[in-house]
Amino acid sequence: MYPENLYYSQDHEWLKVEGEEAILGITDFAQKQLGDIIYVDLPDSGKAVEAHQTLATVESVKSVSDIYSPVTGEVVQVNQDLAQTPELINSDPHGQGWILRLKLKDKSELNNLMKAADYEKYLEGLEK
Repeated sequence: MYPENLYYSQDHEWLKVEGEEAILGITDFAQKQLGDIIYVDLPDSGKAVEAHQTLATVESVKSVSDIYSPVTGEVVQVNQDLAQTPELINSDPHGQGWILRLKLKDKSELNNLMKAADYEKYLEGLEK
């Protein structure tokens, strides 16, 4: 169900690593929990972030939720399409609904994240 080429956090963010950078978004599970997303507050490019620090905020018809960085890095690009079409996160959370791109500071931090099979087991534990 979840793409095998991504890393997942317990906070329901995903990372797709491309060289020294990673694309970040929220998982399908997270977007379903949020409901219809109506606004995304994105950070500025160049912002340095620590692992587990709030990176962005997503507002849905149900609530406002923080998006955390699973790793330490620097924001190098944000998905400008989300300003006009925040619902891309709902319709394509692992694709066009990506939130931002980070330059990774320490790739070894990826070892703290889950691969798809482990994330799916983690979700099963939440549903019990």
